[in-house]
Amino acid sequence: MNLIAPLNSRGGWALVKSTWTSWLQYRSFFFLLAFGWMIPPLIYLFVWSAAAGQDHVGGITRGQFVGYYLILILVNQITYSQTNWTVGDVIRSGGLNAWLLRPMPPLFHALSSELAGKVVYLTFVTPVAALLALLLRPEIDPGLAAAPLFVLSVALAWALRFVWGLWIALLAFWATRADALLAVQDALVFVLAGVVAPVALLPAYLQGAARFLPFRYMVGFPVEILTGHLTGDELAVGFAMQSAWLVIAVALAYQVWRVGLRRYTAIGG
Repeated sequence: MNLIAPLNSRGGWALVKSTWTSWLQYRSFFFLLAFGWMIPPLIYLFVWSAAAGQDHVGGITRGQFVGYYLILILVNQITYSQTNWTVGDVIRSGGLNAWLLRPMPPLFHALSSELAGKVVYLTFVTPVAALLALLLRPEIDPGLAAAPLFVLSVALAWALRFVWGLWIALLAFWATRADALLAVQDALVFVLAGVVAPVALLPAYLQGAARFLPFRYMVGFPVEILTGHLTGDELAVGFAMQSAWLVIAVALAYQVWRVGLRRYTAIGG
């Protein structure tokens, strides 16, 4: 079956609603997960804002660090794809059989969990970020054109992070420890996507890697747009890189799914 076959819209929407309802039953657990994901950016928010003090670090003031990390917290929650961590278990346990038998593309099962999770996480993270903004007083001056560009970049960032993680998760057709590669991806996002520090403050060799590899475009690039840290040329290059890596990720996911599914059915999946 095609991973992205035409969708039965009525059945797909019913799946989203049922998944969302089941997630809400365990919202306290997922709130704890969301809080755990907030902790690293919060730590670096306080570290960098304290380092800046009444002056600045690398041209970034305390208030700008606060604004940067509060936006990063929201972007990270929107783009983080927890669903990819479960795809390998579905393949290894044989649960993929049920996905293949339903009259909708298998990808939609992952997407339904993805959408449901975003709703649950953001109902916790958004008010917390708003409260922190009231207390810490961020400095953000994005300009009028930044908002639509930010929305577009966040959508592309989520798609890239989801599809890139999906092709890695689909390696579970061959390897029982494919999830370890997802942990490597998260570590690279942490270093190269602007979590440990804004990309502009990284050493030169890490800045070069961040601007070439896909991980910055999963989180840091949208944040830099809204904080006004990019020139027009940098925006154009950033969107081009984001789009190019997304095309590569889609091609990889499609190919890994096609070959892996043949292997899965051949061994009695």
